[in-house]
Amino acid sequence: MERSTIVRVHEGLHARPATRFVKLAKGFESDVELVKDGKAVSAKSSVKLMLLAVKENQEVTVRAHGADAIEAIEALIGYLENPKAGLDDEDSQPTGDAGPKAAVGSAPTASGAANALRGVAASEGFAIGPAFAHFPPDIAGQGRVLRAEEIEGEIDRFRTAVGAVQARMDHALAQDSLSAGDRGIVAALRDIAADDSLTGEAEGLIKGGNDAISAVITAASTIAADFSAVDDHYLNARADDVHAVGRQICLVLLGQDDVSLENIPEGAILIADDIGAWDLARAPLKRIGGVVCGHGGATSHIAIIARSHGIPAVLGLGGQVNALRTARDVALDGNAGHVIIDPDEATRADFAGRVEAAAKERAGLTVFKTVTPKLADGRIIEVAANIGSLEEIEAAQEAGAMGIGLFRTELLFMRHMHLPSEDMQAETYAALAKAFAPYPVIVRTLDIGGDKPIAGIEFPDEENPFLGWRGIRMCLDRPDIFKRQLRALLRAAVHGNIKVMLPMVSDISEVRQTRVLIDECTVELKAEGVPHASFDLGVMIETPAAVLIAPALAKEVAFFSIGTNDLTQYIMAADRLNPTVAKLNDVTNPAVMSAIEMTAKAGVAAGIMVGMCGEAAGRPDLIATFVKMGLTELSMSPASIQRAKKAIMAMAAEG
Repeated sequence: MERSTIVRVHEGLHARPATRFVKLAKGFESDVELVKDGKAVSAKSSVKLMLLAVKENQEVTVRAHGADAIEAIEALIGYLENPKAGLDDEDSQPTGDAGPKAAVGSAPTASGAANALRGVAASEGFAIGPAFAHFPPDIAGQGRVLRAEEIEGEIDRFRTAVGAVQARMDHALAQDSLSAGDRGIVAALRDIAADDSLTGEAEGLIKGGNDAISAVITAASTIAADFSAVDDHYLNARADDVHAVGRQICLVLLGQDDVSLENIPEGAILIADDIGAWDLARAPLKRIGGVVCGHGGATSHIAIIARSHGIPAVLGLGGQVNALRTARDVALDGNAGHVIIDPDEATRADFAGRVEAAAKERAGLTVFKTVTPKLADGRIIEVAANIGSLEEIEAAQEAGAMGIGLFRTELLFMRHMHLPSEDMQAETYAALAKAFAPYPVIVRTLDIGGDKPIAGIEFPDEENPFLGWRGIRMCLDRPDIFKRQLRALLRAAVHGNIKVMLPMVSDISEVRQTRVLIDECTVELKAEGVPHASFDLGVMIETPAAVLIAPALAKEVAFFSIGTNDLTQYIMAADRLNPTVAKLNDVTNPAVMSAIEMTAKAGVAAGIMVGMCGEAAGRPDLIATFVKMGLTELSMSPASIQRAKKAIMAMAAEG
């Protein structure tokens, strides 16, 4: 069987999306291939898949042969047609694949710029500190020709080494200390270590008489060259990953450990010709002041890790990096891509001032982590987080989130090849409630449509899926799916802080029908003797219809949460994904602000909580306006929480 589609995955099947695509494919017994421009590769090989260089908006064909071919094609096509597949949550700050944006107002390095080494500005920010040279010795092949009777033993030795590297990476993936972004990178490296393209090439060379170390070096170089030849900067950067994995296998074969980064001093600038993403991901990142590297670019995994941890980085210096081998101190400008060796006093003062200013800004916000923002009249404004997975809990807690104002359950559905079970959902919602107790956790029921298909739900072809069978509309038509989620939420509600809200509501009957299903689920759980509890039911206000019937809706529910992203696009009749009408998607447009105010008035009059979970909730320039309208809860990406708390406290101070 086969089926063609247009790839909608953002930026195509690069490392993380390819890794998750392969994981999905491996879940099926069928043989599966992906075809582009007449070339077919196994959908169960990350390396072959990345080398196919599938980009966004290209046409591909999925072929499957086996007992579950239909299910495989349906799931894989759904993945390829999902713009967010394999990526971080849609509202999270970019941590990864794009290069850094130039800092607003960033000036050229004031002193010593003429003598600065110039590389790739890979992670913005400024740093100055002691140089920590990390130049582990190269590994050379033994150049030994194996006797026929040695070949089988050498293959076994090679396979054992590969297994050891995979085990190390599995152990790293099991650690809670690894961030979600780093976890994705390590998972991609682990896939390379297990991929037949690398292991098969190496084993073929060993069978030809090469010793294992020589075979690994040659195989890694061959595959890395394939990546370097692709006309894609991101895939070019994967060549470094292949070399890094090959090095790890060789070290195991030699019985050696790589030079450790464990002893890097606090605030030191890490200097290296090349750093494997595997080494950097498990280094003491909080101690590293900056990274300077001969290899790598803005799309390399080194850059992605540095950006996600706020570490300034300049990469791609080439041979210039050798001038840093004996440096005592280094100053780096991650915005301009400049590196200065042993800076003079004027340059030191310049960089120290920049670093201090940035630190003050961060520290100034950090103090708001534990602040409970109150207005002059004593009202508390809850500042909560928008998240889509349990992996994001730590970031929300670190930011000082006062609960969760929006938990997007669709990621739970999209990341599995089958619809998640009631038990799986209940465990997820319960873990979320426990993590933030006693603060409230608002779980949005499945908000999915034809633009975000998932395995197990067949969506009709629609001219405009944003105005079609989605959100509460789809859920009410599929009680088999909806009741499973409602039962899981009732079970999780025993922790006391679960609230539930319905997306895409445009008619009161949708709320009433949902209550009927909730009552049915409650009766069933009671009869089965399963612990459960009731929860507050609310609605997202994101359609013009919901705004216009807000006074009536307020009598039916316990709270409103205004979703400004969709509300803006529906009021302005402007697709928020269409760049040609981007200027119309402005929450400050009088029509949108009027709709928000109408909603707030209706909620306040009915005595229910009115919150906001759209992007606008984190805008310091709008927070005072929203609070004055009557909103008492604002939910946003974790990165905006401390700044929002600061804005509320400033408002309170002004009276």
